[in-house]
Amino acid sequence: MNSVLFHFPIWILSLVIVFVPLPCRLLAADDASKAAAVHAGAHEGMGLKKELIEGITAADFLRLSDKPKTVRVTVVAAYSTNNYGMNFNGFSYGKAIYKIPKGWSVEVTFINPSPVPHSAVVVDRDQVKKLQVGEPAFKGGATPSANMGISSNKASFQFIADEPGDYAIACGFPSHALAGHWVALEVSADAKVPTLQLGDADPVQASPAK
Repeated sequence: MNSVLFHFPIWILSLVIVFVPLPCRLLAADDASKAAAVHAGAHEGMGLKKELIEGITAADFLRLSDKPKTVRVTVVAAYSTNNYGMNFNGFSYGKAIYKIPKGWSVEVTFINPSPVPHSAVVVDRDQVKKLQVGEPAFKGGATPSANMGISSNKASFQFIADEPGDYAIACGFPSHALAGHWVALEVSADAKVPTLQLGDADPVQASPAK
């Protein structure tokens, strides 16, 4: 059976996972990592539209805006081959942590240079354990049609981080968040400035506006 699954395009497999009955869903959840592996061929074999991310560096992942209490977040899907390309800015499974002070406005630029559909949606942290993540935790907190994703393109959205808590910036395409395609987002009532922690490195403050 597994050999048959690997011959299906990933988007077909994802739709099958969403609409099958619950007993089958439990089996499909166990296969989430296998679904991620299917992405490897697509990311490596079809190539990335690299001009979409030309000039972007880690300093751009979190940058202050010239507007008060506003920060710009850039998340790039398939930034590296980590987790078969199912990553944001090279990180998956919450290994990057954005911390935003409560009440700040967040302007998100989402870029997917890959031919594999991806999206970005801000959800409660526990949503990443589901085959299909739920509605955005904040008004406006998602790319358009997040469950369908976009390929070789970019989109933007904006939200106000008005409720402290633990959230995730996750891919909204079915099964992708479950397979690790998400980074952590914390909204803090105590934080004074936005910070970003990448992996085991120390958190750093947002880059200056430019």
